[in-house]
Amino acid sequence: MKRIFNAAAAFLARWLDPYQALWLTLFIGGALTVVLAKLSAEVYESVVEEDGISGVDKPLLNWVKQFRSPAVNAAMTVFTDIGSAYVMPAVALAAAIVLALWSRNWRPLILVVAAGSGSLLATVLGKQIFGRARPHLADAVPPYESSPSFPSGHTLNATVVVGVLVYLLCLQFHRTSARIAAVAVGGLFVVAMGLSRVFLGHHWFTDVLAAWLLGLAWLCLVILAHRLFHVVRQRRHGAVRKGREPGSVPDGG
Repeated sequence: MKRIFNAAAAFLARWLDPYQALWLTLFIGGALTVVLAKLSAEVYESVVEEDGISGVDKPLLNWVKQFRSPAVNAAMTVFTDIGSAYVMPAVALAAAIVLALWSRNWRPLILVVAAGSGSLLATVLGKQIFGRARPHLADAVPPYESSPSFPSGHTLNATVVVGVLVYLLCLQFHRTSARIAAVAVGGLFVVAMGLSRVFLGHHWFTDVLAAWLLGLAWLCLVILAHRLFHVVRQRRHGAVRKGREPGSVPDGG
């Protein structure tokens, strides 16, 4: 696998600029995400027809309702609002700027914007494709939401945005304990965000489960693109340095 990856990177290094390789991979990743969303629609339909995993949706919602109270509902609503389409992008942008200044380059900002844009596209397309109804208003905690239910946008965007921020933090941290802590905190936040959507009755559990899976798929592709960019750039810079060594013969004689 390593030989195949290095060979692919060497090929791209010959024909593409590092940034072109990055955007090409991100474009392919976005296309794959759209395909995954469409395939998920077919899988979801078959699951519903066979009463598969979607069979846990109503029992699980009924079970979590017993833990509701005015205070818990209010706290959970404040938390889940962090994952909204307004708050999450603002938080992600601020964090990306801090990371860009910390690392002294703008790639973290580019990576966060690209990852967030892809997750937003997957959310919008997924909702249009499925058009699934949310849980009944009688089972939900206000304020109510009217957009289609599948997949959970809060969960999908939190998975991708928080995931890429954790990845960027791990690149800056040198201590293993700090990296483990970042992954643990980020993972806990993403899981809590998804479960809060079920607790408040804003989504079915399968909406959240699909969002976690799609988000992780897109996150992996974004990270792969970033690693590929580094491999291509290192090979390109290594070739330039080798060509400038004393006694070396420049290309073209």
